Amino acid sequence: MHKPDLCPACGASNACSLADPRTAQHRCWCYTVTIDPAVLAALPAELRDLACLCPGCAQVEAQLQAAGFSVA
Repeated sequence: MHKPDLCPACGASNACSLADPRTAQHRCWCYTVTIDPAVLAALPAELRDLACLCPGCAQVEAQLQAAGFSVA
């Protein structure tokens, strides 16, 4: 079983605010970016729709930096 706070691609923290009960009321970083559908399609079928990707695997770090959004 996969944990909702871990990236299904690399296993690192996905920094998802919705997966953490302490921050679930905050908007997640993923709402501020556009993830290329090809990135999602490249995931093996058994890893899709389990949890959010981390910013690195989603290839959106530059978008987050440009928006002034910090995920730690």
